Amino acid sequence: MSELKFQEVGFGITLIEGWYEREGMACSYLIESNGAVALVDTGTARVSLHILELLEQRGIAREQVKYIIPTHVHLDHAGGAGQLMQALPEAQLIIHPYGTRHMVDPSKLQAGATAVYGKEKFKKAFDQLLPIPVERVTEMEEGMELDLNGRPLRMVDTPGHAKHHLCVWDEQSKGLFTGDVYGNSYPELTTVKGRYLTPVTSPVQLDPPAWHASIDKILAMNPERLFLTHYGILEQPAARAEQLHKDLDAYLEMATALPPEGRYEKLFAQINEYHQQQVKAHGCELSNEELDRLIGSDNELCAQGLEVWMQRQERA
Repeated sequence: MSELKFQEVGFGITLIEGWYEREGMACSYLIESNGAVALVDTGTARVSLHILELLEQRGIAREQVKYIIPTHVHLDHAGGAGQLMQALPEAQLIIHPYGTRHMVDPSKLQAGATAVYGKEKFKKAFDQLLPIPVERVTEMEEGMELDLNGRPLRMVDTPGHAKHHLCVWDEQSKGLFTGDVYGNSYPELTTVKGRYLTPVTSPVQLDPPAWHASIDKILAMNPERLFLTHYGILEQPAARAEQLHKDLDAYLEMATALPPEGRYEKLFAQINEYHQQQVKAHGCELSNEELDRLIGSDNELCAQGLEVWMQRQERA
């Protein structure tokens, strides 16, 4: 059974451990401002009670939560949205327009996730998806600002990882909450060279050209820091952009060089080998077995997303 774990990261922001597969893999962010609260990414339904417990510890009434903002509808980011919206009566769900239907009626989202993860893993990881009344849903627009009691939060459209992906700009911290669009970076892979950051090309809406454009769009905003859902605070993010672009290009080169038959299995193996080499070059001394424990499931998602992308290109 997981427990509530959280960390104050400054600027009135709290990182809440998401217990997704393991500690240190996914998190949510609580933003406080003058008695009002916003939550960026909910994690899965299984950690909803931890978020409510943190509010209680802080003496924050549930009615003070104004906004719940999933960066996209993948279940490690939005799986607990239905439970939290039931528990937080004044909250409005802020979502990308392409994600609205999945929040109002999550049946297709649940079916798709079950197909990716299998029934047993879905139940263990995500529990149950609950629908959200459409009248409590607000669709974001590019540049839309939310007022968190005097603290502006600006919505940024950032497709690539998914068509329905958004980021949240926080002027007070000069930071951007990036969901998955600026990659994953786990603490265990940090070395004297800094954070090890890599994109995860999940199915089913992967769009590499749009992803490259979103990375450049983020850079043009000159953020001082990024709040990664996977995982934690990334300072001086511009220094890692080149590696993200390089990894996306490397993935596509692998995928396009392979014939359709047996491509997924070969892609998975090649992506594993690619990161084994990259991590060692980064100065990380973890064994391949330890590395597989940390990013093996990410690499599997990468191969799945690239396979779907390739099939789409071949049908075009």
